[in-house]
Amino acid sequence: MILLPAHAQAPSLGMAAILRRQFEMIDNQPLIGELIGRIDRDPTDATALYDISLIRLAAGFVEEALDLQRQAVEVQRDFRIVHGTGQGLKLLAFVTPGDFMANTPVDFLLVGSDVELWLHYVDAETADLADLPKHDVALVAVAESPANAPVLARLKDLLAGWSGPILNNRPEVIAGLTRDGVAAMLADVPSVLAPKTVRVARAGLERVAAGQGDLPSIAGGIDFPAIIRPIGTHAGGGMERIGDRAELAAYLAAQPGEALFLAPFIDYRGADGLYTKHRIVLIDGKPYPSHMALSEHWMVHYLSAGMLENAEKRAVEELWMRDFDTDFARRHSAAFAALHAKVGLDYFGIDSAETVDGRLIVFELDVAMVVHDMDSAEIYPYKKPAMRRLFDAFLAMLAQRTAARPNPPAAVGAGEGEVETRLLEAR
Repeated sequence: MILLPAHAQAPSLGMAAILRRQFEMIDNQPLIGELIGRIDRDPTDATALYDISLIRLAAGFVEEALDLQRQAVEVQRDFRIVHGTGQGLKLLAFVTPGDFMANTPVDFLLVGSDVELWLHYVDAETADLADLPKHDVALVAVAESPANAPVLARLKDLLAGWSGPILNNRPEVIAGLTRDGVAAMLADVPSVLAPKTVRVARAGLERVAAGQGDLPSIAGGIDFPAIIRPIGTHAGGGMERIGDRAELAAYLAAQPGEALFLAPFIDYRGADGLYTKHRIVLIDGKPYPSHMALSEHWMVHYLSAGMLENAEKRAVEELWMRDFDTDFARRHSAAFAALHAKVGLDYFGIDSAETVDGRLIVFELDVAMVVHDMDSAEIYPYKKPAMRRLFDAFLAMLAQRTAARPNPPAAVGAGEGEVETRLLEAR
């Protein structure tokens, strides 16, 4: 492996800028051509290769993108993203190779700031954390997944003697944020309903589908109707509601995997007949709204819920965001306090809903949920102010942690060269 000083190259465009271009349907072919030209002129320009990998990932070419990312990370482990002037705090995020759900999408949280973000790639084989980029505060950004479990275990050892300011430095807690792990963690919290989730062996499910035995006996009491999904998926990937043995058999015929997650189906429809799901981020224990989606279908995703087309739904979301601190957060204050105490992380997000009797349902709890301000200001005028409050809270936490360190350590690693601006100009 040839390790090069990343500060000698132009900064990366970063995930936030590239996903914004994809969101706004900007043609990326001229940008890809420019990046390829840079590589032709300098085959060691790993940052150009890295940005091509992000562009291809945003376009849905996952295998190709991850191969390009792997090649870039083999050349260098550090990639720099400059926000604004870049003269603000220097944030170092420990990340690992993978798709957009592999790590906390911290780049989005820095939009509108002057932070210089350094992504430092680690894996299960990382020997040490020597020669890190110059930084003021660090963040463990590696998220929970089966693939990331050994990476988080390695990070726990690597960070055991860390003395500088660092956020989310509990890799073992992050590793435990599996769907069944979260359900077990929150099972005794009266103000929270985290639907019981169990891993069930495929062989047992096949026997039930064939009429040999019943579902509760192999699924910890969970019966039809149930929610079934593959291990390690997000955004509803492979998730279905199964109502009987025949539907279970059809699901198993279409889905591989030696084990699957099973949870009871919770009917959380409101009085309006709609399913309402909220994405909320907890920053230093305080909840902030990211979005609310209202849907006719039980599996709610913002982009498919009809929010863009339905002004009435958007009006409900606007009211929820506007009155969040005095209404939703106040009603669920005990739940949010319990979540902060149980999880013990500086930053994490939840996808949630409400039961008929007013409890907070937690469907998912993770550090890698995407929160952004890319929605149209004309259609969603209430969103950018809400997201600005969330981003400012994250920046304030970074500043507070930096200011609180007793003896600021000497700057670590690279970062003294002049900032090149070729790619920033391309934005």
